[in-house]
Parts: sequence; structure tokens; C-alpha cells
Amino acid sequence: MNSFNKKIFGTLFFSIFATVTGVGIVVPLLPIYARDLGASGLYIGLIFGSFALSRTFFLPYFGRLSDKKGRKPFIVIGLFTYALISLAFILSHSVESLIVLRFIQGITSALILPVTQAYVGDITPKGREGFTMGVFNMSIFLGLSIGPLVGGWVNDRFNLQATFVCMAFLALIGFLSSLLLLPPTRSEQSLSRKNGLISWAQLLQDKELIGLFLFRFTYLACIGIILGFLPVYADSAFSLSSSSIGILVMLGIFVSGLMQIPMGFLADRVNRNLMIITGGLITGIAIFLFEWAGGFWDLFFDNVLFGLGGGISMPALMALALIKGNNTKAMGSVMAIMTMAHSMGMFVGSILAGLVMDIFQLRQAFFLGSLIMGFGVCFFTICIYAPKPNGLTHGIKM
Repeated sequence: MNSFNKKIFGTLFFSIFATVTGVGIVVPLLPIYARDLGASGLYIGLIFGSFALSRTFFLPYFGRLSDKKGRKPFIVIGLFTYALISLAFILSHSVESLIVLRFIQGITSALILPVTQAYVGDITPKGREGFTMGVFNMSIFLGLSIGPLVGGWVNDRFNLQATFVCMAFLALIGFLSSLLLLPPTRSEQSLSRKNGLISWAQLLQDKELIGLFLFRFTYLACIGIILGFLPVYADSAFSLSSSSIGILVMLGIFVSGLMQIPMGFLADRVNRNLMIITGGLITGIAIFLFEWAGGFWDLFFDNVLFGLGGGISMPALMALALIKGNNTKAMGSVMAIMTMAHSMGMFVGSILAGLVMDIFQLRQAFFLGSLIMGFGVCFFTICIYAPKPNGLTHGIKM
């Protein structure tokens, strides 16, 4: 990257890091707060799922529009709105209001992450896709890992309302950074591509893209189970403190974050498909082991293993998505599809785990996660290595 692009990358990195840290502060505490308000397992799932559901509906529209209109307006508007919604949580005192606010928050999120990732894709040099996405992914993984630690401390020292204020403040920092430091929209590379966009029909027939989507979907379903139900599991089964729960929720994400740069570097030099498959298998084993945990240290080890799986697979997967976006000249649309996988996976994982909790036992939700991840690895392998008709895809070089 030249110095100008480094400035853009640094701004995007910091803005997402600040915003995601704010989200990480609050999310691990919401399940316990909702349970104290009388929410069942299904309603806890809906609190997480409503965010993912609304984001899924709006992602294709915002991603496609950013390919035509530029990235900055969507990022700036999304971050400012996110800050306002974060403050609204202070006034929420019922399960229903939490679901509504999370639904609205999901819409604003659709403006931010996929468009930011598309912007990173626009400025990434060829041959450095894995390393660049690995570095950028650290903004997400480290934000989600630091957030729960801070959230547990703030909640123990003050109260839940203080965590909502922290979330709003960090989103506002991201908004000001993007507003002041990102260059004018007219200078964005994406604007030169708007007249040659590939159609949605062609994108949705691309087997390689389908494979990437399915793997990310199942991986995020597992994360949805962990974020939504590990706090309740640790509290009800082992009576752990908010700080201890924050450490556990942080741990897997933190390990994945530490691995983003070295695994991104490796993804530019070895077979990315094998990295994804290997990481997926490790992830499936890790979430299966949660069911048999006997205390804090078992959960600690399982989270580390889960983080290793994601750390190996995600840089390679996002590098392939970035290459697909460049090949199709529809970076915003491709990143929207990948973020849809994120949202839909979180929604399905949290809802299914909630039903398992209500019908069977909470522990068995983690066994469900291992089955889902196993299917994801199988589907990815089939899609990536299946014969492809000529002209159907642009192909991804390994």
C-alpha cells in the first residue's frame, strides 16, 4: 500500500475496532440481563437473532449501493446511528424492547461492516489478500475480545447502563474518525466500477462463493451459540462471576485475533482451501467439548481450541472472498453476501440453541454446534472442488 492507502486502512481499522469493542462490552451481558427480566431460552435467542435477521435483509441493498455510490457515506451514517441506538438501550427495561432495539441496531450494522470490508478490498494490493484481511480482521477479533473484559469490569464496578454508555461513546469515536480522515467519496476506486457490475444471478450461481458462504454461515452459527448461551451456561452450571464469564467469552475471539496476521501471511503462500477445512474441523471439535466441561478451566481450554480453529480458517476464507470481489468487480456485493452468512449464521445458531435449551438441556446446544460445523466443512469441500461449468465463475486461484 502507498502512504495514502495506509491512511485509509488505518482509519477503517480504528473505526471498526472502536465500534466492535463497544459491542463486545455489552453483548456477553445481554443474555444474563434478559434472563433476569424473565426471558426464556427462545427469547434470549431472539435478542441475538433479531439483530442478525434485520441486518441480513438490508445487507444486499447497502452492499450493492456502495458499489455504485461509494463507501464513505454508508460508513459515516452507520456509525453515527449506531451511537444513537446504543444510548437508547439505557431506556430499555423489557425483553420486547431489547428485541426491537437489537433489530434496529442490525439495520445500522448493515451500513458498516460489509462496506468497510469492501473499502479494504478496494485498496488491497494483488497477492497480499490474506495478509491484508488478516490485519484488518484483528480490528474485529481484538475488539470483541477486549470488549467482554471491559464489560465485565464495568458491570461489576458500576452497572449495565454504564456499559451501554461505553458502547455509544466508542461508536461515536469511530464516526468522528471516519468523517474526518476518510477521503472524499469521489476519490474512491469503487466508483469507476459501477457501470460494469456483475448481476446478482451470476453471483448466486457461483459455486465457489456458495462454498465460502456456507462455511462462514456454519462457523458463525457456532459463535452465535457461544455468545448467546456460554454466559448463561457458565452462570447457571458453575456460578462464575461476570468478570470470569467475560474472560471466557473473550478468550476464543482473542486467540483468533492473535492468529490473524501470521495465518493471513500463510494464506498468501499455501493452499487456502486446506487451511479453511483444517480450521473448520478444529472448530467442530472445540464446540463439541463444551458439552463435557466440568468447570472454568475446561471452558478455558475449549475456548482456546475454538479460537485456534477460527484463526486458521478465517484469514484464508476472507482472502478468497476478497479475490472473488475483485474478479467480479462487485466487492461491496460479495462482502455483503459474506456478512449475510455472518448474520444468518448468528440468527440460526442462537435460535436453534435456544430451542434446544428449552426442550432438552443447555449443554446439548453445544453438541448441535458441532454437527452444524461438520456440515459446513462438508458443504464447503463439495462446493469448492465440484466441477464448474465454463463461464459460470471467475475462479479463485489457490
